[in-house]
Parts: sequence; structure tokens; C-alpha cells
Amino acid sequence: MIDFSAPDFVVDPYPALAELREFETPVWHEGLGIWLAAKHRDANAVLRTKTLGRIFTPRDPESEWNEFNWLHSDSILDSEPPKHSRLRSLVGKAFSRSRIESLKPEIERLAGLLLDQAEAKLNNAGSFDLIADYAEPLPVKVIAALLGFPDEDEHLLRPWSQAIVKMYEVNPSEESQAEARTAAHEFAEYVRTLMLERKANPGEDLISELASVEEAGEKLNTQELIATCVLLLNAGHEASVNGFGNGIVAALEREDQAQLLRENPRAVTDTAIDEFLRFDAPLQLFERTATQDTEVGGITVLEGQKIASLLGSANRDESIFENQEQLDLTRENNPQIGFGAGIHFCLGAPLARLELSVSLPMLFERFPAIQLAQAPIRRATFVLRGYETIPVKLGQI
Repeated sequence: MIDFSAPDFVVDPYPALAELREFETPVWHEGLGIWLAAKHRDANAVLRTKTLGRIFTPRDPESEWNEFNWLHSDSILDSEPPKHSRLRSLVGKAFSRSRIESLKPEIERLAGLLLDQAEAKLNNAGSFDLIADYAEPLPVKVIAALLGFPDEDEHLLRPWSQAIVKMYEVNPSEESQAEARTAAHEFAEYVRTLMLERKANPGEDLISELASVEEAGEKLNTQELIATCVLLLNAGHEASVNGFGNGIVAALEREDQAQLLRENPRAVTDTAIDEFLRFDAPLQLFERTATQDTEVGGITVLEGQKIASLLGSANRDESIFENQEQLDLTRENNPQIGFGAGIHFCLGAPLARLELSVSLPMLFERFPAIQLAQAPIRRATFVLRGYETIPVKLGQI
């Protein structure tokens, strides 16, 4: 059975995931005590079945995990109806599509500034890091501006986020657990301070609006508001950073696909974004818990048992995707589920798409001859799959 922490698997999980898809039904993983849904139909069903809930299990002891626990239990991601419905409705009123679409000029401005800085590094050093210098700071700056975080505090946000999301891996180390507890406490207290300031002196930022938004007499309480802000920062950039990085590396390693981006990036941007998310999914595994005995794909998940939707495997399912092992930036029929499905479909998906639709063509319009300067370095994680660094330089075209 799969060892999710094995270095070879983390580097390239897709051969092992393909073997899982050879089974006609989801497979039981004895070591983890969880069902694995590898086929597209089953992974998709897991996400859409109402009796398979996103149930957060608090970590013990409560005295050490207090903030970490309620940052999850009071968030949209780890709650189910009716609480989930109430939270999503309230947050949706503030985090609306019109508000997201209005961010496009600011995203373009920020991307341009980052590309200016990258160009200076190219001129001085001959290369820059596509993650640290472009893919990572852009969505962090966007979500920080949206929430109204001061510019001078931006450097705090990504380390807090990365420490917390390491807990989503299959077997987080003791060191990772300690870092997550510290980050949860510091992040929660930071947002609490901002929230109190905005309640006293409201602005046009999202924290101010979340503090005042109301529907049918319902408002977000303090913990829910803090948990929402932390979730928006964490989820609001992880998919963008990792989806962008994974996709760019895959494209630059295949000259025929890179050429599409070099020649006319805007012509393929929309299909390229979906193909980036399909080919090397930034989120590989999403757990659900059965609230009652539930049939999925020919097996019964007993009440209390967990089942994982393997998104990266589903997106390589040969019964759904033609030439599934090939990157095709012009792929039209692409029902990838990289942003999830059902009631927990990613709330930040429209923002992530907007960021990618701006940052991808701007990169290749500025640097059409961009290529890998050396082998990129993978993050040593499976659930949240991405790169630590992607050194790039300019070549000949």
C-alpha cells in the first residue's frame, strides 16, 4: 500500500496513484485507517455526497491546541450545515464576485511591479526565483490588501500560513506540530488586534466588512471572523502559488507547450489554467467523514470512517481524460476537480483564477524566452503539492 511520506512518492505520486485506479472500487488503507477514492467518479462523489462531511477532530490537549482547534472548527472549510451554510452566506456577501473582479487592476499593478523587480535580478544575477519573486508574493499581497493588512506586516503571513497547512499532511512531525501551534496562536492574536481596530474605526477592507455583515439577524462572532480571515489568507494563496508553479515547470519541461505560451499566452490562458490544475494538482487529498453508513463506488463507508478524495489521481483518470499523462494547454474538455466540488467548492476559486489569468500572460509577455535555470526543488509534502524554488533565466527562442 502507498506510503504517502516516502520521498520517491512525494517527488512523483502519479505511477502509484495510477495503480490505485486499477481497482474498481475505493481501496482501504490499513495503516491510515481510511478509504482512498482514486477514480474521478468516486473522488467527485466523495466531495458531493451530503453524508460524507468535513468533520474536524480537535487535537489534544486542548490547552496546547486551543487556537488551532477553533481556527478550524469555526471556519467554513471544517464545518457542515447548518453552520457551514450560515458562515458561507455571511462571508459570501463580503467576498463577492463583483468585489473580486474589481481587484483586476490592482493585481495587474502588483504583477507589473514584481516583474520589474524580477527583471532587475535577471540583469544583475542572470536568474530569479519564480516562486519567491513572483508566484508567492503576488497572491499574498492581493489577499493582504483585500483584508487590509499593513504592508509592513506582509512578511509575517506566509510563514504563519505554511506552518499551519503542514498539519494537513498525512503524518506531520512533532516539530511541525509545535510550529503549527505557535503560528495559530500568533496569527489569531494578530487578526484579533486588527479586528478590534477596524470595529472602532471601520475602513473599506474586508475585515471591516466582515465585522459588520449581517443576514437574517446573524453575524460572525469573534472566533468565526478571525477563523475566516486566517482561512482566506491560507486558502487564498496556496492554490495560486502551487498551481502556478506546478504548471509552469510542467510547461517549461515540454518545449511544444512552452512555445504556446511564448507565442501568444493570452490565447491559451483560460485552458492553460485548468490544465495546470489538472496535470499536477496543488491539492492532492481532501478527507471526509461518514455521518452515517454511506455507499460510494461499490463500498460502504461506515459511520465515523474517513474517506479521502484523491484529487490529483482523479485528474489523471484515463476513463475521463484523453492522453491523461500528457500536458495539453489547449485541452478543451477538462472536468478537473482541482478546486473541489459540492458545498466545499473552493470559495477563493474565482480569485485564484483571476490571479492566474493575469500573472501567467504577463510573465510570458515580459519574458517570452524564460526557461528553467536549474532543477526546481520540490516541497517535501504530498497533500499540498508544490515547489520550494523554481530558478529561471532567459534563453534563446
